[in-house]
Amino acid sequence: MCEKTASPIAPGRFLLPGPERDLGKWAVIACDQFTSEPEYWRQAEEARAGAPSALDIIYPEAWLAQGDERIARINGKMREYSADVLTRATEGFILVERETSDGVRLGLVVTVDLEQYDPSAASKSPIRPTEGTVAERVPPRVRIREGASLEASHVLLLADDPGDTLIGPLYRERGQMELLYDFDLMLGGGHIRGWLVDGARAEGVQAAMAALREKGGGLDLAVGDGNHSLAAAAACWRTIRAGLSEAERTVHPARWAMAEINNLHADSLRFHPIHRALFGECAGLEADFDSWLRSRGMALEACAPDEADLTIDGKALRIAGREHPLAVGVLQPFLDEWLSKRPDARIDYIHGDEALEALGRAGAKTIALKAMDKADLFPAVRIGPLPRKTFSMGEARDKRYYLETRVIR
Repeated sequence: MCEKTASPIAPGRFLLPGPERDLGKWAVIACDQFTSEPEYWRQAEEARAGAPSALDIIYPEAWLAQGDERIARINGKMREYSADVLTRATEGFILVERETSDGVRLGLVVTVDLEQYDPSAASKSPIRPTEGTVAERVPPRVRIREGASLEASHVLLLADDPGDTLIGPLYRERGQMELLYDFDLMLGGGHIRGWLVDGARAEGVQAAMAALREKGGGLDLAVGDGNHSLAAAAACWRTIRAGLSEAERTVHPARWAMAEINNLHADSLRFHPIHRALFGECAGLEADFDSWLRSRGMALEACAPDEADLTIDGKALRIAGREHPLAVGVLQPFLDEWLSKRPDARIDYIHGDEALEALGRAGAKTIALKAMDKADLFPAVRIGPLPRKTFSMGEARDKRYYLETRVIR
């Protein structure tokens, strides 16, 4: 690794569609949402109505079965859009105000130094993953990024900033900043506004980040959403940097990845559970889970709904004798082992109670979990990553939309 910079974040040169373009048709939701609901993505295609859209430069996971042929189209669209759509360039940070189902969420779009991010389970880097990765979800994103000329991002990072020193002062001065965009997001995504943060205000951001770094004990930022995308960016950077000189490594655009920082302590930032839905041959799952638990000194017991650790097909259950603070910390190892022996079964990770209930009505086996307390996040991450797919920042439609882009090669 080359020498770390003083700050894990930096301003970026961000590209937006020109003023003649409809941003409501351009911006689309994170690619890892609605993965078992392809109808959402068909609706997104209808909503863009043939207009230029970020839908053309991302790969929704609902369509991963289309294979690498789509990747070639994505890379071609990136080149095309760079020439005639993404004609508006701005340099600095971007302050974001987003209306969500949990209230107004404020964020700061930055670039983060991948030299200060280690996605491994043993990570002690300033920017750390919050959860383990789903192995099969990283390679497709690497294949997309390794040939991509542009980056669009749905990564959300969390700052442990109880005094609201990083984003709060900017929001209070938003009326004095250049408004970059102000529009309704498609398909119930709410409203979004963005302001340019440059000059002295950008310097103030770095000063606030430095102060947080002093208090962070080596953990500056935690990945709240987009763990897999940031891991893919890091993997691509490791490949690129191997062929560069030290001087080239300090300036290469792929060393940096775009992300939006949110304050963990914001009232509107709420943690929601990520549920599990299983498809195919799933007979005996509950009994097998109980047997697996009993072999480890635990047991699965029926209980009242308010005492439940989880529900399986609507049945309230608790895990008696568990020592892990989170039920998912026991459930996920079992599911990994159970699914490895059942090639005719598959799992998906579901955001939102309504989406899970709909899948249950359609025949999926459903496992609903409770939300974790966000106050436990940074203490837990200092020890190590959480079980994968432990929490979600908001409901599915609250996820970050692809809007800004930047050149990475």
